Amino acid sequence: MSIANKSYQITGLYESELLLELMLRFWEHPLADNKEYRNELLESAAEALRSSLNGIQLIPSLKPDDMNLVAAIWFAESTSLQTEHLDSAGEVSAREDWLRKIEKSVPSCFCSPDDLVL
Repeated sequence: MSIANKSYQITGLYESELLLELMLRFWEHPLADNKEYRNELLESAAEALRSSLNGIQLIPSLKPDDMNLVAAIWFAESTSLQTEHLDSAGEVSAREDWLRKIEKSVPSCFCSPDDLVL
């Protein structure tokens, strides 16, 4: 079973909500307190994982089968910044900072598992 498949299977579990909550709060996302936003972000991440299961490569450094939940959440947030109309430049900047923090803090989520030294 692929990483993408395993990750998709847990999107309906409480643990995925907990992971998302911790990611938003620990790395200080400006919308961490917004429950509706969190729900939409998790659903978008699940959709990214479904796309990966269909063979679509969403992140250049990750093959579709290697997409994981953290990368899917990151992708969903990145995509929302590109498609939403946001009035506040400060919010955009804070959300972009959050994306950079995730990439820097857990780079192993954005590379092929074969590239990791075990």
